[in-house]
Amino acid sequence: MAIELDPNKPAVDLGISVRDSTATLAFYCGLLGLEHVMDMPMPGTVAGSGTMHRVQVGATTLKFVSLTDKPTTNVPGGPGAATGIRYLTIWVRNLHETLEGCRAAGHVIALEPTIVRAGITICMIEDPDGNWVELLQNDPE
Repeated sequence: MAIELDPNKPAVDLGISVRDSTATLAFYCGLLGLEHVMDMPMPGTVAGSGTMHRVQVGATTLKFVSLTDKPTTNVPGGPGAATGIRYLTIWVRNLHETLEGCRAAGHVIALEPTIVRAGITICMIEDPDGNWVELLQNDPE
């Protein structure tokens, strides 16, 4: 059996626990310019209580969860450091400009711009919790 995607939302939403929602929103919304859609209380769910901050990236929603009882800190270092969801990819048209803005703001650049195949350049930036954000620019020849 295979899942049947709802045509109203053919995308994956991603929930990420964060230690400092102010720093997270400053990075994703203030620096990267993603749309902060809403905040909603999370009263006593399986993860605990706290606040969910919803950020829109195209059809995808990033759900940053800030819990009252802070979980163990994430292991930084991208896919080579630990298992689990280690990075997310955002397709952009201004990779170099965005990268320089992140560098100027003091974020760790985990991977400088790299051509991975003809017309595809990527770079990796650490968010405030050590998750990697891959920026991918498609420059067809």
